[in-house]
Amino acid sequence: MNEADALEIVQFAIWTVITASAPAVIVAMVVGVTIAFLQALTQVQEITLTFVPKIVAILLAVALSGPFVGAQISTFTTVVFQRIERGF
Repeated sequence: MNEADALEIVQFAIWTVITASAPAVIVAMVVGVTIAFLQALTQVQEITLTFVPKIVAILLAVALSGPFVGAQISTFTTVVFQRIERGF
């Protein structure tokens, strides 16, 4: 295993983390901006108002995108194991 192989695996691992976490992060961002906009319109500055909808939305996003996230992690694991089997 040389530096290029290690760099390729690290890049693939980072890309896997980004794609696997994207559904939850995007949902959290959209819900957070929406709630902030509604708070700005209504001038209701309740701190707990932001947490409950965001938590529920993230849990739903994780539940619905579970197969996608699992497929991404499975693909990464398969590639790494194949590289180990071949000796890089």
